[in-house]
Amino acid sequence: MSKRQTGFGSLGGLVFSTDAGRMCPDCRQPQDACSCGQPQVPAGDGVARVRRETKGRGGKTVTTISGLALPTDELKALAKRIKARCGCGGSVVDGVVEIQGDRAEMLCQWLIDEGFKAKRSGG
Repeated sequence: MSKRQTGFGSLGGLVFSTDAGRMCPDCRQPQDACSCGQPQVPAGDGVARVRRETKGRGGKTVTTISGLALPTDELKALAKRIKARCGCGGSVVDGVVEIQGDRAEMLCQWLIDEGFKAKRSGG
């Protein structure tokens, strides 16, 4: 049987500080400096790595593009353009664009033509 917390313990920590005022309960920073609502840019070195993968996908082939340091909205817009170019489906998962099928060579060349640094990765 789990015990339910009551009182100050149920608040999850510091709520107000006389030093900085109201505190964000998620990131524990002052609300003026809170970064919870900010769009997160995935870490990347600016080189798009185009790779063909089949592991963990039931034998289906997927082309992944990683390493693009773009905000989530721009990454989704790029994925939409790629899907329209290839005529196939795909998605964006954790900052990695996944495109159905083996389209690594074509996507690598297309990304270079669009002005990205791209290189083929893996086998």
